[in-house]
Amino acid sequence: MACRSGCKSQDHGSYHECLRAAGTKVAFCGQGGGDATTQKLWDKELNLYRQVRKEGIQPDGTTMPKIVHAMRESDKAGAAYGRDFSRADPMPG
Repeated sequence: MACRSGCKSQDHGSYHECLRAAGTKVAFCGQGGGDATTQKLWDKELNLYRQVRKEGIQPDGTTMPKIVHAMRESDKAGAAYGRDFSRADPMPG
């Protein structure tokens, strides 16, 4: 018998043919054994980083907390966060 035990037709010429007919796919396996969730989160971070850089914002790093911090500081100050960014303390009085 060449088919999988769960094959309804049991008439495929090879196990491979049976798997193809069932639409079986190999799960994501990144380099070093990563998974799809980790890869998607990493891609999301890098895409957001690219987006804020296009807006002129320069986060202190490519991690989500640093990107979000730079975006919030930019919104508060009304200027792009980055190397030349400075935030003045409120004047007393």
